[in-house]
Amino acid sequence: MKRIMLKLSGEALAGEKKTGFDEETVRGVALQVKELVDSGIQVGIVIGGGNFWRGRSSENIDRTKADQIGMLATIMNCIYVSEIFRSVGMQTNILTPFECGSFTKLFSKDRANKYFNRGNVVFFAGGTGHPYFSTDTGVVLRAVEVDAEVILLAKAVDGVYDDDPRKNPNAVKYDEVTIDEVIAKNLQVVDMTASILARDNKMPMWVFGLNEENSIVNTVKGKFNGTKVTV
Repeated sequence: MKRIMLKLSGEALAGEKKTGFDEETVRGVALQVKELVDSGIQVGIVIGGGNFWRGRSSENIDRTKADQIGMLATIMNCIYVSEIFRSVGMQTNILTPFECGSFTKLFSKDRANKYFNRGNVVFFAGGTGHPYFSTDTGVVLRAVEVDAEVILLAKAVDGVYDDDPRKNPNAVKYDEVTIDEVIAKNLQVVDMTASILARDNKMPMWVFGLNEENSIVNTVKGKFNGTKVTV
């Protein structure tokens, strides 16, 4: 593969603390991504904001404002994680769909391609820049825009199941499932808007557990233990 898009959940980066950051976890991710970059693979990254905030975190706040807080949470995550990446020897850039002063650069496909071609890891922060759209939609949108070959979804759960395995011990894991099945059965790999966007643009997604040892590198190299969502 030449170019991939990696989606990291904010909660996964928090480790056992469930909030904020676990630096050992983030450094482990950084070392895996460095191995991919050193092998010539271009890596884009989207990070959720759930380790700080979700739109449903408060019932007393207007949805638009709540989603704006979530967008800022993703920017904080990207700034932190990009600095850990730099500490292990990578060059990084953070792109957002709105101006953030000197913290980030404004997203454009041309700018993203320029950074990719320099061998930089590109972080896409701030979601789509609009409320009512999740980082799920943001990662599919950016993957389509920058011509990524696949989206890697690194989650707390190690694949796609027919039910929540954390609640149902008898839930069955899929080795492979089509995006049409995901939509029809509401399997919640990503939200429905993102699922339809992936289907319409033929963007495959590979779902795996971030906490498994060397899971990102293994997934890219074919030692895959998750679920492939095909188109």
